[in-house]
Amino acid sequence: MRNIISFKLFVILLLLDVRIYLILFVFLLPLNLLSQGKDSTAYTLYQKRVVLYADLGFNSAPFSLKDNYNLGVKKIKYKNNIRAVLGIGLAYKWFAFRLGLPIPGQIKSISRFGKTNYYDLGVKFSVKQIFIDIDFRYYNGYVIKGEYKWNDKLNELNPNGIYPSITSFSTSINSWYFNSKNLNMRAVFGKVGHYEKPIHTWYIKSSVNLFGISNGVSSIVPVELSDTTDRQKTQSIVAFDVGAIPGYTYVNRVNNWQFALFGGLGGVVQVQSYKKQNGESKGALGLAPRIDLKFIGGYSKPKYFILLATDFDIKSLKIERLSYNQSFYNIRLITGVRLLKRKNKKGI
Repeated sequence: MRNIISFKLFVILLLLDVRIYLILFVFLLPLNLLSQGKDSTAYTLYQKRVVLYADLGFNSAPFSLKDNYNLGVKKIKYKNNIRAVLGIGLAYKWFAFRLGLPIPGQIKSISRFGKTNYYDLGVKFSVKQIFIDIDFRYYNGYVIKGEYKWNDKLNELNPNGIYPSITSFSTSINSWYFNSKNLNMRAVFGKVGHYEKPIHTWYIKSSVNLFGISNGVSSIVPVELSDTTDRQKTQSIVAFDVGAIPGYTYVNRVNNWQFALFGGLGGVVQVQSYKKQNGESKGALGLAPRIDLKFIGGYSKPKYFILLATDFDIKSLKIERLSYNQSFYNIRLITGVRLLKRKNKKGI
């Protein structure tokens, strides 16, 4: 009986997903007919120059759990410590390389936020009007912010509970289809080129994600707050989802100041699961909203540039009364030079 109900739920969610795609297709088809033609003067790529750059920034991945916990607590916030990362890169024609080196030490106080180790790997490339981004993120070591409110062993001077075994991870494959041939992500990122004219267009982002959190063989939620239900005593929460996000982007450069803004709202079909107290996993199907948000801006001239780049990857799921929300984001300050390979050769 339970299998029949699960199958019916899957069919309903599948039909809802098909309806969403049909609505997007009908809405965006007229816009596709107005697709912007290729304009060779919209941007400049300095492909005959060797680009050398350095960047300094940080990554973070805080998350929260919402439920009806004991002691009247409705929301638990988990924070990771932050390490600065120094990057060194080179780009020439089609070739690009970047090496990221974590700076020793933690930005936040270890006594209050513990230690966090993380890995952040990614590959980015473009194929005509499609931009593809593949990411893997792993964070180990979190604190529960403000745990002193229910834990007598803590106080306002030492307010957070430290959980070195709590981990989070995310593997994502994302692609953006832009409705304009003038949207070039190499020029948008600003290292090997920049824009000469304003460009704006709609896009469709396709997203495939596997993400989750765990605490080894212990409960993610402190024992003081959890009741007898499996979801509040779970050791891990994992989700796999597939979906689409329609959005809009605007790029412009005024008096050498360039900025690019991406914004979109869509949804995913999601397979969710959490580990029960007896070690078995309980799964469910669901729908979840998704937001696409990215900003890149700074100052760019033919010989040099300085940029601020941000990227936000927001995950969420809901199982029964449990809501899990997490934001993977990074902020980087980038500066570099574009050097002519041969000074006696004309052109850029």
